Amino acid sequence: MKNGNIQIGGIFVMKFQEKRDNRKIRRILVICVILILIVALIFGIIYVLNKNKQNYTIEQITNADINYFKLISDGKAGVIDKAGNIVINPEYNTIKIPNPKEGIFVCIYDYNAATGEYKTKVLNSQGQEILSNYENVNTIEIKEIVSSIPYEKTVLQYQKDGKYGIVDFEGKEITKPIYEEIRNMPYREGELVVKQNGKYGVININGGKLLDFEYDYITGDNYYSREKEYALDGYIVGINNADGKMQYGYINSNRDQLLDVAYDKIYRMNNVEDDDNIYLIVEKDGKTQLYKNNNLLLNTDYQDITYNEDSKLLILQKDDKYGVTDLNGKQILNIEYDQVQIPGNYIIANKGGTTEIFDLSGVKQENPQYTNIITTESDKYNITVDVNDKYGVISKDGNTIIPNQYNYIQYLYDNYFIVGGDSGKSGIVNDKGEEILPINYEVIQKLDNSDIVQAITGNVLELYNKNMSKILDMENGKLDVNDNYIKVYSSTRTEFVGTDGSLKTDFEIFPNNTLFASEQDGKWGFVDKNNNIKVDYQYDKVTEVNELGFAGIKKDGKWGVIDKNGNIILEPTYEISDQNGEPYFIGKYYKIISGYEEEYYTDNNE
Repeated sequence: MKNGNIQIGGIFVMKFQEKRDNRKIRRILVICVILILIVALIFGIIYVLNKNKQNYTIEQITNADINYFKLISDGKAGVIDKAGNIVINPEYNTIKIPNPKEGIFVCIYDYNAATGEYKTKVLNSQGQEILSNYENVNTIEIKEIVSSIPYEKTVLQYQKDGKYGIVDFEGKEITKPIYEEIRNMPYREGELVVKQNGKYGVININGGKLLDFEYDYITGDNYYSREKEYALDGYIVGINNADGKMQYGYINSNRDQLLDVAYDKIYRMNNVEDDDNIYLIVEKDGKTQLYKNNNLLLNTDYQDITYNEDSKLLILQKDDKYGVTDLNGKQILNIEYDQVQIPGNYIIANKGGTTEIFDLSGVKQENPQYTNIITTESDKYNITVDVNDKYGVISKDGNTIIPNQYNYIQYLYDNYFIVGGDSGKSGIVNDKGEEILPINYEVIQKLDNSDIVQAITGNVLELYNKNMSKILDMENGKLDVNDNYIKVYSSTRTEFVGTDGSLKTDFEIFPNNTLFASEQDGKWGFVDKNNNIKVDYQYDKVTEVNELGFAGIKKDGKWGVIDKNGNIILEPTYEISDQNGEPYFIGKYYKIISGYEEEYYTDNNE
């Protein structure tokens, strides 16, 4: 029995020990699960934070939003506000205004032309230095984007210990100074190419990472969409291989890798207007291929692939011979011709000195009447070119509307065509062949966003409405095209035309003004809405009061300024060339638009 009790007790002890071990295991498992959940939560939070950082907006600024303007006086830069008051005295080598709505100005001084070195400081609209706890604060320039504000509008870069970071206007640090280089992503405002540990990646202005830091080269593919502008612009990335040779890959605008980094050259066929598909020409080991997205479309050893926008066909070159396919890779003409052209609705192919003409589907045309048929914006007309290179017009069913007798024809709108003669000058005819304007104009063109045609002969500018009735003519006339009106002016005359082609009074164009330019007996002054004289007729020319409340006055060849109440701000003093058009004033300062830097205002006399 003793032995039995001991045996039973031993079993009891073993079972107790087993239970205790199980509890330990369960505790360990629970702890492991908790640790896994904590790690997952941390990574989830990091992911969400980075995902949130990837969302950013680009601030849109209109002319009405602008509060501050760059000033240059006696070769030094400062800032004025929209009332013409000096905000920052002109004492700097230059000043950058990253956001003209905001009172923040990057001032460059102590510039050394020999070394290119300079110092910076940031001032607010009270002239107080801000962001002084950051070193070498500067703007981030936007390149390749046409904008009157050539900088990122919400962030600045700074430097510390030879590295760069970004900071917002309030002084909040967006990134640590961890980058060897920061620059704008071409064509993509709000995205920055940055270099870290010798490799390039892409972040946005919130600091969110868009592309990993693993590349030796990053640029945009420059694709532009009418609806989405550069939003569908993708990334061409490169890495140096072991031999030091750059290899390229492609990442789309959603940051999906379409092509691995394995090609000698990549470029996008940007003239293919297709927002849903990406056509990429690649070169590898001397071979040229075409990809549609990540699918190989043409896999042959081509010398060249050229896209024809009008026909939406591809001209292929191989072994110095040419052929044609469509954008899906379907063969239209075999690669056997010495030369191929697609000037319109026909393919002209030459082989052994013989020219053959095909339609766009590849069907050979026997004894064609025309060497080319060009589509127009109208569903009624096609422009034709005959064997003598003379232009005419046919209807969609092939009937001749205008005989082939002109050196060129361009569709204008409705039933009107611009035609060219042997003299190199232009005229206008309708779809009956009737001459609307004789062929003696150097320039004929439709003005953008309007129903107005501009025609120039000699020094006379003429405007015509949609029905080709003359609106006005003016010797030495110049145009300022605005959103809802067109200003036509010379040194002695000013007219306003609505975008519908009707003549407008300045009362209609500037309904909020209290003063209006008025001419009498060759002299100019200002009247109110009731035509009461407010500024005497004493000037050779005046401008209308602009939206900021200033107008130019010209006398004896010099310009001065009045305010919206007719008070003289500056007597006629400036000698401003008429070639620059009528001057635009803020206070006593006038605008300069330079091809070398952003526009500015000055009180320097020409």
